[in-house]
Amino acid sequence: MDVYQQAVDYLESQHIAVEVATDADILEEEDVFQEELASSLFSPIHKDNTDFPDTPTLCSPEEMLERRLVVLKGILESEEVYLRELEALLMPMKALRASAGTSQPVLSSQQVHTIFYQVPELREMHQNFCSGLKGRLGVWESSSDLYPEQQRPPQDPDAGRERSCGEEAERRHTGFELMVGDLFLKMVNQIGVYGGFIENYEEAVEVVHRCTHSDPRFRTLAQSMMSNNGSDNTRTKYTFEALLYKPLDRVTKTTLVLRDLLKTTPVTHSDYPALEEALRLSRSFLAGVNESSQCKREVTLSHGMRRQLMRDGFVVDVCEGERHLRHVFLYTDLLLCTKVKSAAKGKQEQYRFCWYLPLAGLKLRWIADYERSADTHLRIHTIRSKIYLLRQQLREHVGGSRGLAARTRKKLEQVELMLLTHSPVHRLELHSPSGKTHSLFLSSLYELEEWREAIHRLTTDNIETVPPDLLTLTSACAKLRMTQQPPLHTTNAGEDQEESLCGTLSVAIHSARGLQQPACVYVCVEVDGYEFYDKQAQTHSSVHSLNPQWDQELCFQVDGAQSLWVLCVTQPEGQDDTVLGKASVTLDSKSLHKRWKRQTLLLGQVEVTLSLKYCPHPLDPPSSTPQQQKPVFCVPIGTVAQQEGMLVPHVVRYCAEEVERRGMHEVGIYRISGAASHISNIKAAFNSNLREAVTRLRKAEVNVASGVLKLYFRELPEPLIPTELFQSLARILDVQDFDSRWVSMLSLLQSCPDANRHTFLYLLHHLQRVSERQNVNKMSLMNLATVFGPSLLRPPMARLGHCGPTMDISQEVLVQVQVVFLYLQCNNLPAPQISLRHDIGSEDETTHM
Repeated sequence: MDVYQQAVDYLESQHIAVEVATDADILEEEDVFQEELASSLFSPIHKDNTDFPDTPTLCSPEEMLERRLVVLKGILESEEVYLRELEALLMPMKALRASAGTSQPVLSSQQVHTIFYQVPELREMHQNFCSGLKGRLGVWESSSDLYPEQQRPPQDPDAGRERSCGEEAERRHTGFELMVGDLFLKMVNQIGVYGGFIENYEEAVEVVHRCTHSDPRFRTLAQSMMSNNGSDNTRTKYTFEALLYKPLDRVTKTTLVLRDLLKTTPVTHSDYPALEEALRLSRSFLAGVNESSQCKREVTLSHGMRRQLMRDGFVVDVCEGERHLRHVFLYTDLLLCTKVKSAAKGKQEQYRFCWYLPLAGLKLRWIADYERSADTHLRIHTIRSKIYLLRQQLREHVGGSRGLAARTRKKLEQVELMLLTHSPVHRLELHSPSGKTHSLFLSSLYELEEWREAIHRLTTDNIETVPPDLLTLTSACAKLRMTQQPPLHTTNAGEDQEESLCGTLSVAIHSARGLQQPACVYVCVEVDGYEFYDKQAQTHSSVHSLNPQWDQELCFQVDGAQSLWVLCVTQPEGQDDTVLGKASVTLDSKSLHKRWKRQTLLLGQVEVTLSLKYCPHPLDPPSSTPQQQKPVFCVPIGTVAQQEGMLVPHVVRYCAEEVERRGMHEVGIYRISGAASHISNIKAAFNSNLREAVTRLRKAEVNVASGVLKLYFRELPEPLIPTELFQSLARILDVQDFDSRWVSMLSLLQSCPDANRHTFLYLLHHLQRVSERQNVNKMSLMNLATVFGPSLLRPPMARLGHCGPTMDISQEVLVQVQVVFLYLQCNNLPAPQISLRHDIGSEDETTHM
């Protein structure tokens, strides 16, 4: 079957001129429907020339753009036909899966999986591309009808002086504003899906052959597959095998269509670089299919497995203290680290070998706590400031000189590359049985976990490694790679930047459920976009619990953010942190607003409840110093509540939780204090780094936790129970009727500010639970009131100008203790509200993802 000729015939049927290709350009392919189909899928795709095409030489820009529109419309029609064929192929999949679970299945579950492997993914990929292309063409046709060529708005005269006459003629043409290069580049970047389909194709056809001959029910189905022909309501009949061949036919035509589209696109068109790169990647993929099929037939591992590329990407490799950006390739049996050798424009990059590790016996270790040095912090700030300035310049160049914008974008990519090398802090250590160790750093914990999972799946199979031909393996990287370039936001940003976020994104982490056993857990949140500010934040580690509660707000300054990653991490005692699950959330500026929006995410088996809100605004330049947490000790409790977004301060909750977790059986838990130096250290940590403070609190003696809690209330500038209520509460003590006295005390409590009232209620409930174990810890309600009374309630005599009745110190202490004691004796205290509500307002909703 001559695929090239078929493609030429198709393009000519759409009135698209096609240059006659040389022999080196023709993609050859064996007829896969021959009876004597051998063990190989199809013959290698001979493609020796991988250079970019020559510059188009059509007569005029107007003629080129007219032909370009014809090519695009033909591509859209072809895509719609291909999607209908994929729909026809997938039509019986659900029924076959359902029958697999019955007593008389048509196919087994494994056979269904083999036949339809990667087909749904192919359909989704082409549906996205087709809808995007259709939308772009539709918008362009609408604008063309609205502004005919002779009536289009006038061009900016100042901008015109910077352009050549030919470029100005191109811009006046109605087709010049039509941008589709990002759609083609996005589709080609996902073309690796075809690799899995091609690898599986031979086995899928074999299953179809075998089942067609053995089962009459499947034979009837396989010989009468129907596809609609669009609007004319006619239908085309296919065989199952013919439909399975359609993706193979399609992937070869993609390169031909891209080549003709590029030839009808002026070099000065904004689409040209993207289409040029898409064509290069498509050709590289076809060459990789050939290389991959040859390598896999030559190298067979134990258990009958072949060496295949499973994953690749860019990471930072640390060698002798120096950081280097490397391209790492994960094969079935080994991990290969390479460095990219730069090539001349239009030439394909080459790879040089750095090191490799066999997967057999490879041990992985994620190092959770990695601190940057002061010099590294300064370097990263300098780089971020440069990125910010270049980003601002790039925005100023919009609509201006294209050459100046291109140079600015190039500088921005280079500076982003520096940041990508120096900023990653998530370290993955690799330890091989031979004693070799390598440390890889990644910018994202989400990406690190994907790498760890991929490597772990392969190492558990304990595959025996066949010594590789390193020269051949390294030289094949350029053809086999699935990741074409480092994850730079400048390069990967599409045309939909208006829908990305720029401003403040707030994430409130509420709680989690679904843990299999009690654990200390924290949540890590990451965002994408330009890294002017930190793009990662973590909650504190929860108390040992089945249903951890945080109610902690994390804020991000974002520019160009489109994705949010959430990970749930457990901290086993004496072991490394372990990721329990992860999830990705698409950030849509249209659905996010200034009111909180609550969502529930499924992270593996764990459900995490969080709220999001977004406030768009221009960003300030990055600060030279990291944003410091505001202190909490010696600060009015209302101020602390406002800055934390809580009604009960974190320090109160975490100290009380630690006492309830470890100190309920400790004799004199609130009477005997911990070491003063340890209490002082944890106080300093709460004033500067909440996460560090909670970590230290978990490791400190439980009497230190109780001492920190007492110190917090003692150092409040204003007591928890406002001073102006002291005399009123003293008078209530003289009321003999218990019910009347309690109603009056509750009324006074309700008059307190929200943060004071709810914190006091939280403390009362906690102390009541402590006193329930008084037979062990010897802390009765009266003992607890004696300890806390003087800190919670203070007389007003120290206030200048006070003219009320005075008491001696013994009377004051008696009132302080008796008031707290009476509150502790109440069995029906109102429940405290710990945090401010993050889901109020008519616009809020709960989404389960």
